[in-house]
Amino acid sequence: MGELSPYSAGFARPEAAVRRDLESFAALLKKWNAVQNLVSRETENALWSRHVVDSLQILPLLRPSDTLFLDVGSGGGLPALPLAIALKGGPARFTLVEPIGKKVAFLRQVIRELGLPAAVHAGRTDDFDSRETLGDGGSFDVITSRALAALPLLLELIHPFFGPETRAILHKGRDHAVEVEESRLAWDFDVVITKSATDEAGVLLEISNLRRKSTR
Repeated sequence: MGELSPYSAGFARPEAAVRRDLESFAALLKKWNAVQNLVSRETENALWSRHVVDSLQILPLLRPSDTLFLDVGSGGGLPALPLAIALKGGPARFTLVEPIGKKVAFLRQVIRELGLPAAVHAGRTDDFDSRETLGDGGSFDVITSRALAALPLLLELIHPFFGPETRAILHKGRDHAVEVEESRLAWDFDVVITKSATDEAGVLLEISNLRRKSTR
């Protein structure tokens, strides 16, 4: 199993306890992946580095005030469930949005078995009402998504959930520069780019101050 110490400063529990839960999550993911396409079969042998540790790269980018997380297109629970495992025992709370029933069943089993601070909305982002989770006037601190859509479409999906202080921290691949430029045709935003430690072509995009360009 890979090294967790680069991220352990962000854990809400001792590293050994986090590792046990991450190993349980990885085992469940591999078991369910045999019958459900949760992650690419080509990356299954590198599950720990390509998926689990890759998800934890978000931890150093978080602020102490980040407690409300929204993960869209959760699929196999990446990056949300490794983050929920790392932050279990603290104030963090996760909402996962996933429309495919079998994937929802997987997510709920992991959350239940590991006692994670997370809930799943079984549906699409456009039928998710964040007021049910946050109340009127509330907003998420951090929005995550991994391998869901190209950035222009992804910004369209997540924009309704942005508040003034919301940031999106998004895993992106080798085409990230092109996606950012295409997104600027319709959106204004600030972006900080962090190189991935697990994928030489990958980055994390930290997007804030997201607003639609004026059409006037």
